[in-house]
Amino acid sequence: MNQILLIGRLTKDPELKYTKDGKGYCNFSLAVSREFKKDEVDFINCVAWDKRAEAIANYVKKGNKLGIIGRLQIDKNNDIFYTKIAVEKIEFLENRKKVEETEDEDFPF
Repeated sequence: MNQILLIGRLTKDPELKYTKDGKGYCNFSLAVSREFKKDEVDFINCVAWDKRAEAIANYVKKGNKLGIIGRLQIDKNNDIFYTKIAVEKIEFLENRKKVEETEDEDFPF
């Protein structure tokens, strides 16, 4: 079984891109706080495809809280391994308006 559940905040605004075939994708990073160590945060790279990528690019921005379910994916390029989460499901946990109202506040990452 390869399934990961994460709740975190986007570290920057997501950007929708397209492959040569016209398939949409969105790379983004989540800042996930550690439960028992308040000052420690893990930054986890994620990728979403197609409709999920479009939804993320259109409805969330830096600082929004997002829940994802996905699978661990490891890519190899020139003997270097890259680990990321391939997003299978998303849950918007905070609306865009709330983040715009608190834009001047510092987020914990």
